[in-house]
Amino acid sequence: MNNYTNNNTGRRYIAHVSIFGTTQIHLRNPYIIAWWSAAFPGFGHLLLSKYLRGFVLFIWEVVINLNSNLNVAMIHSFQGDIATAVEVLNTRWLLIYIPVYIFAIWDSYRTTIDLNKIYLLAERENHIFNSFSMGAMEINYLDKRNPLMSIMWSLFMPGLGQLYIHRIVVAFFIIIWAVVFFYYSHLLESISLLFLGEIHKATDVLDSEWLLFFPSLYGFATYDAYINTVENNKLAEKEQKNFLEKTYQNPDFYIAKKKKVKK
Repeated sequence: MNNYTNNNTGRRYIAHVSIFGTTQIHLRNPYIIAWWSAAFPGFGHLLLSKYLRGFVLFIWEVVINLNSNLNVAMIHSFQGDIATAVEVLNTRWLLIYIPVYIFAIWDSYRTTIDLNKIYLLAERENHIFNSFSMGAMEINYLDKRNPLMSIMWSLFMPGLGQLYIHRIVVAFFIIIWAVVFFYYSHLLESISLLFLGEIHKATDVLDSEWLLFFPSLYGFATYDAYINTVENNKLAEKEQKNFLEKTYQNPDFYIAKKKKVKK
């Protein structure tokens, strides 16, 4: 058996490399994760690689938001028309929105704290994990990527940054929803009219209810791609360091720590 593959004998692992992507746990700020859940339910869980929970909360947010007219109410409130904002809200859907929204924030915060504890234990165990995966449809391997490239591709199109670092599941999910948002918001149509100098038509054709989903989507796609590129680079360095130590370093080698001399 290859001594440098995940043989499922460890109690905890800090990472797993599969054809669908590299999943790892590392220290995170629970307040930042909770903030992303507040910005858009599901994003906090996707940052934690809790994909199924994140997908459910994301789709729930879109469905409830559209049916409760929440984005429409936000637009009126931004314009200072509070009375209209309250009037357009559909309370039958809004009352469903509130408890799940709070749960998404709380659960992502709680999960982050738990995963931070698990990471410290897994880091201490330092068990071997796989670094290469090959299947009939894909190949994935640990290597170092440029975080700035992740940002650039994410700004061109949400999801491309995730494809660059091989986060296949999240990439497909973000790209599909980006296409949906582009289609129903008429954003690309508006940009085309803007280039033609048709400013009024470009404004009129926009569907602001769908357009309000974009800031959160673009922000998350960029942040997620950047953070995971940085952490994947750290993971690749750690895996290479462990391999070299176990393969080439003399077992009797150690670095003596100097004692501090009190003056």
